[in-house]
Amino acid sequence: MRSFMTVSKHFRRILDTSLRKCYSGNSEHAELSRIRNIGISAHIDSGKTTLTERVLFYTGRISSMHEVRGKDQVGATMDFMELERQRGITIQSAATYASWKDNVINIIDTPGHIDFTIEVERSLRVLDGAILVLCAVRGVQSQTFTVNRQMNRYKVPRIAFVNKLDRTGADPERVLSQLRSKLHYNAALLHLPIGLESENKGIIDIIDNKALYFKGDFGEEVIESDVPSDMASLVEMRRDELIDAVANVDEKLCDIYLSDQTPSPPELRSAIRRAVISRTFIPVLMGSALKNKGIQPLLDAVVHYLPNPSEVVNYAIDSSSSDDSTVVMNPSRDNKLPFVGLAFKLEAGKFGQLTYIRVYQGFIKRGDWMTNTRTKKKVRISRLARMHSDEMEDINEAMAGDICAFFGVECASGDTFTAVSSPPYTMESIHVPDPVISLSIKPQNKWDLEKFSKGLARFQKEDPTFRIHFEKESKETIMSGMGELHLEIYTERMRTEYDCPCITGKPKVAFREYITTPVSFDYQHKKQTGGAGQYGRIIGQLIPLTGDELTDLQFEDVTIGMNIPKHFVPAIEKGFLEICDEGFITGHKAVGMLMRLEDGASHSVDSSELAFRLAARGAVRTAFLQGNPVILEPIMTVEVVAPQEYERAVMSGLSKRGAVITGTEASEDYFTLFTRVPLNNMFGYASELRAKTQGKGEFSMEYCKYDVAPAFVQAELVKQYQDELQAKSKH
Repeated sequence: MRSFMTVSKHFRRILDTSLRKCYSGNSEHAELSRIRNIGISAHIDSGKTTLTERVLFYTGRISSMHEVRGKDQVGATMDFMELERQRGITIQSAATYASWKDNVINIIDTPGHIDFTIEVERSLRVLDGAILVLCAVRGVQSQTFTVNRQMNRYKVPRIAFVNKLDRTGADPERVLSQLRSKLHYNAALLHLPIGLESENKGIIDIIDNKALYFKGDFGEEVIESDVPSDMASLVEMRRDELIDAVANVDEKLCDIYLSDQTPSPPELRSAIRRAVISRTFIPVLMGSALKNKGIQPLLDAVVHYLPNPSEVVNYAIDSSSSDDSTVVMNPSRDNKLPFVGLAFKLEAGKFGQLTYIRVYQGFIKRGDWMTNTRTKKKVRISRLARMHSDEMEDINEAMAGDICAFFGVECASGDTFTAVSSPPYTMESIHVPDPVISLSIKPQNKWDLEKFSKGLARFQKEDPTFRIHFEKESKETIMSGMGELHLEIYTERMRTEYDCPCITGKPKVAFREYITTPVSFDYQHKKQTGGAGQYGRIIGQLIPLTGDELTDLQFEDVTIGMNIPKHFVPAIEKGFLEICDEGFITGHKAVGMLMRLEDGASHSVDSSELAFRLAARGAVRTAFLQGNPVILEPIMTVEVVAPQEYERAVMSGLSKRGAVITGTEASEDYFTLFTRVPLNNMFGYASELRAKTQGKGEFSMEYCKYDVAPAFVQAELVKQYQDELQAKSKH
């Protein structure tokens, strides 16, 4: 297939007319019912960006298609960063928009690699629906689970698309089985393939009982035909299965089903739409993005089954109320309600800071003033734009349901903006996972310090999972992130975008300290130096947390009376959190504890916030060492795919790294190994796997949980920390 494909002038003219009709120059003229805000998410290398490229082509948004790795020196539209085109992976989420049959579709293409999970997280936070892409060969993979959890977290309705029917080993039936058994979906097929692998000729639409073939140079002509006679019985069986799956969760279709009537295609589509929006059913479509098959029916499914902005309930917290009550956002496009929008992504570009925003209520025009509810600052919108990858189209105003961007406004990812006269509404924040790996970093040339500081500050602002801090003792700048690739990409961006080559140190794992038994404390801080002294006594317990709260820190005030005046309690909590950040036995952060404040004492003159903060620090330090402390290490879920002939070598290598095998699968000539491995043991595994499989193996890794580290690892960390303390004391 040619990497550069140009659509005919006639086809382009038709699509341009559709886009103009849909927008009429400004997004505010599009009806709310005709808007879809969707994301495309999947495990790495499932074909998300290739799929998005085809969607843009068939909707007339682009006039030519290019491949992901950019063999023609162009690359896919949504992979606009040079690093993305070099490596053939998506690093940043990218937004665009298109029209399909008089409907506006705002699309966000997201990365598949776990290291860039924040891009998926903040995109799903503002989307109304999603396409979950699965490889027809690999099926449900490790990152599929992560994406599924993220979609569930934000209650995002979704449809599934089984891609790569043309690949050797494609088995969509197996993928459907995995969706049901692994992700516990109530799922059923809407399509069946007409042949698989190199024999794939098209698909069958089960609802309309039609065979669909994709003709023309680029599959732009969809030809409907009768179902092949040898597949008629299979189509009938799958249609019954589809009706049964939907009828189980939709009352209207159930009534038709129980009255022995056959639902018409419109009735079945309406039932599927209701079930998808209520998140009780997942329709499964299929095709091959690379071979230009199945994309137009997928676009029809986006319009038919995914919700428009008025069908999704979004809440904001009213900070002005005493109980932080929630308020339902009104997405109506013809109302005069005050503007409410959520900034979900930042980029520093040549025109200044670019802020992506989803409008949930009201509208905003260029030149309007609005308020950042976090900082309480008023800002003016000087420029509004609709994004197409890294290109912009200026617009005059944005309304509820729109996704757009503005320039020159200082804010953070997750900030809520409201109209100046509006109540201080705050949208639900974006979940930001904690970093699991750290590296020291410094500029290769001393005269690049200014560029070094500027680049790191920008990256930290854009990406909440990328953290920077300076260690005073070692005098090193430490960057923390979600994985080796995550930090490697930012190091490379320092070189390419700021002309600042950097040197990195050895990776450091984010170990954690944890107590295993509850312990009580009764601690008194007393200091007298003439004049007013310091006095604070606190009594309580440190209680270990378990399960999902293992990495949390919690504080509970159960005091009765005024032995400790209430205005000193926040200082006690502050002291508790401060000392936990510093660690006790290895210098790593202490987690998984509830500090319960039960009683204490104060002095009318000598007690102060400082005294109680220091009392809390001393109490926690003393009690922690009595709570049988242990060291926790991050455990990663690792999925390895390699040819069958290398299975024994791969399993042997992982066993030496302390892997616990949780499952295996075989498909054609490949095997998939599911394991859990301590992150500390995974450094350098990419090179090892390449060597053991002659470059044919690949793996993906994501954070799973924290667990107790082996005794020898704990002893080594404690000794290392003691040696560091001794070295400091000598100096």
